[in-house]
Amino acid sequence: MSARILRACSAPFLLIALSLFLAGCGNSHNIACVVPASGSCTCGPCPISNAEFLFATTSTGQVLSSAIDHSSGALGSPASVAGPTMSLGLAAAGSQFLYASDFQTAQLYGYSINASSGVLTPINGSPFSTGVLSLPAGLATTPTGKFLYAMDVSKVDAFGINATSGVPTATSGSPFFSGTGLQGVVSPSGQFLFQTDVDPPNGVFAFTIDATTGALTDVPGSPFPVPNQTVLNSNPFAIAIDPSGKFVYEALTFTDQIAAWSVNQTTGVLTPVPGSPFTTGITPIFLTSVKNFLYTMTGGAVYAYTIDPGSGVLTPVTGSPFSVPATAGLVIDSSGTHLYCAAAASNGIFAFTIAADGSLTPLAGSPFPATGPVLLTIVQMPTQGE
Repeated sequence: MSARILRACSAPFLLIALSLFLAGCGNSHNIACVVPASGSCTCGPCPISNAEFLFATTSTGQVLSSAIDHSSGALGSPASVAGPTMSLGLAAAGSQFLYASDFQTAQLYGYSINASSGVLTPINGSPFSTGVLSLPAGLATTPTGKFLYAMDVSKVDAFGINATSGVPTATSGSPFFSGTGLQGVVSPSGQFLFQTDVDPPNGVFAFTIDATTGALTDVPGSPFPVPNQTVLNSNPFAIAIDPSGKFVYEALTFTDQIAAWSVNQTTGVLTPVPGSPFTTGITPIFLTSVKNFLYTMTGGAVYAYTIDPGSGVLTPVTGSPFSVPATAGLVIDSSGTHLYCAAAASNGIFAFTIAADGSLTPLAGSPFPATGPVLLTIVQMPTQGE
């Protein structure tokens, strides 16, 4: 699809990937386990990592699951299960459950994840209605997997997740009203939810999350406008937060930029990062972050940036942009060493190795076969030896 056609699309029909990236190594009883910037585990003995899986929604009404080889990053042959035909959201609640939104039918598809094979089984009662006059889009979950949020038209739908069955139940006070925001992200601490503000003059809605009830409360000053915006509508879609939880980034599809804010860790208030917004490729519609790097998918290329840990300023990685015939989802594995890009048109998932400087090298065997992949997320099973 050309940039001109993409720009002509209305907000509900641009597919945005949410990314899920998890820590690479934990503690084994009293043995300290440290993960350096490389993402590899240097402690010993470390817990033995269990299986890791990549999940993808598709343009053919399926949800795919593929095992990830820990050493090489290669993807196994995908298994599939029925899912939404047009989804704007895909997110996992912990390592047990996976959810995909369906804005056409105002429903959420829910699945339990087999810890050994990654095979998905529909949760009893799935798909679940999100209510009348609802258009569930992007999904976000808290780190504990206790709460699920669906970005909706002028609101956020909040659900508590049953830890045993995975059934989502609307929380007290839901929905929580905002403006039009199709994508959202929860901070690594689980304290805050940030949602794109598609209505001009554009920006970010910010909420605090009640740890007990999952209820949302507006952060003072929300929504926070896009800094230095020179047009009436920059059309923000994808949103991401860096692993430290210090910075929020938003892709501006009409101005080919990435807006950036620093996050007050106590209040959730956003402050523009110096120099924001930053120029990027044509029509950025996907974002993901790992370590001190930010990646955005544009029309046929991945742009890579180093995040300054103090200021949040973005600096292009050497060699960026990295050409790839993909225009859909973007996600990074739990080790932070492999990046995957969905290419629905060519029925494949492209994979790259992430170097220490953030640059990308195509992975052997890439692209891996997958029918019509669109949105991607990754789940790592709990470690053994805890």
